[in-house]
Amino acid sequence: VQLRESGGGVVQPGDSLRLSCAASGRTFSSYDGGWFRQGPGKEREFVAAISWGGGNTAYANSVAGRFTISRDGAKNTVYLQMNSLKSEDTAVYYCAAGDGSRGYGSALAYDYWGQGTQVTVSS
Repeated sequence: VQLRESGGGVVQPGDSLRLSCAASGRTFSSYDGGWFRQGPGKEREFVAAISWGGGNTAYANSVAGRFTISRDGAKNTVYLQMNSLKSEDTAVYYCAAGDGSRGYGSALAYDYWGQGTQVTVSS
């Protein structure tokens, strides 16, 4: 499966963005979906995950209550709605797909990755 992220950009603190991750090649609904991010000088970190059916979600503590992950099976797309953005949310955001057999919080749990989209939060 090929993944392609979109929706990144430059925003001010407190603004919102919605990232999209469109899948091609195979149906995304067969996989758990995840979002990770890598800030300047930092390691890649888990942001959010959603089960293949959409019934279960999980979030990093740093984004819980501000970010929402969702999926649209008909569009073969996973979304990340980001509200109340902070400067520390600045990073390249990556979407990923995995079969769910290795959990959801580690990058090692995912087999397919997009190229990433830049999110910059700055006043």
